[in-house]
Amino acid sequence: MFVVYWLEGDARAESHARHRQFDAAALAEALRFAEELRKRQAQGEPVGFVTLCSENPQSVGKPGVADPPADCDWKKRRR
Repeated sequence: MFVVYWLEGDARAESHARHRQFDAAALAEALRFAEELRKRQAQGEPVGFVTLCSENPQSVGKPGVADPPADCDWKKRRR
């Protein structure tokens, strides 16, 4: 799944966070949408902080770093 996040609003006024979700097979569509927002920003519209995030629901294993097993005795050696 892909999500495009952005802020809308004048710098002198309060900005509003926005987002739009896309299917896992819609990367090209998500990229086009983000580019449209960046073009609006370049034309002077109050759009900013455009970013695209992804999450693979079919990833193998848990995201992040797992704790080492209790019997792990790893040591960093310095010379």
